[in-house]
Amino acid sequence: MIAVRGLRKAFGSQQVLRGVDLEVPTGTITIIIGRSGGGKSVFLRHLIGLLRPDSGTIAVDGMEITRLRGRALDAVRERYGVVFQGGALFDSMTCGDNVAFPLREKKKVTADEVARRVEEALEQVGLAGVGRKYPAEISGGMRKRVAIARALVTEPEIVFFDEPTTGLDPVLVNAIHSVITDLHQKFHFTAVMVSHEIPEIFRIADRVAMLHEGRIAAVGTPEEIQASANPVVARFIRGEPDESA
Repeated sequence: MIAVRGLRKAFGSQQVLRGVDLEVPTGTITIIIGRSGGGKSVFLRHLIGLLRPDSGTIAVDGMEITRLRGRALDAVRERYGVVFQGGALFDSMTCGDNVAFPLREKKKVTADEVARRVEEALEQVGLAGVGRKYPAEISGGMRKRVAIARALVTEPEIVFFDEPTTGLDPVLVNAIHSVITDLHQKFHFTAVMVSHEIPEIFRIADRVAMLHEGRIAAVGTPEEIQASANPVVARFIRGEPDESA
């Protein structure tokens, strides 16, 4: 589904991505791990098309997207759903209107169809009847679920999750992970997630890739990553300081 080759990005003199190579197979949940400030969210923004690389390519179903502009790029993005870090809900809108937003912006659907799909999306994340509440009136975990419902209401082929469980306690982390896996099993979307949740992510990932010093240091199944002999990977998983930091 997604193939990244030689992706490089610098901000001034700071080299963030130094030649990232990664393949994301169709229908999988691929989780990007790595230390804070290591470029994970920058990498994700390139996949979404919010940033352009200095060099390298990103292909989605064989279409190279880094050179696309305007409507051509928008057409690719219509295949995406995005759960931003912190949820990024509009505080002035009800939860239902937040979920409806991408339908009203991107899809030509009737008001009745919007209402039906919004209620269905909220029900799928366990929030039936919450549509009339505002984000400030619900808990942090519920706001994360609303953000997931908004990302999935357009039935995207690819869903990007930028640290969807940030700020939640371990019980809520596992609850949100369960929502994601349940929806993945139902809709079979391709998912790319940035996360710090070790070891919880190993229970939901099909593949795990570690981004270290601007490159992919290791990629494999959760079992392969946990058994990795690469000292950088092993130290990170054990929560030990990076000797190069």
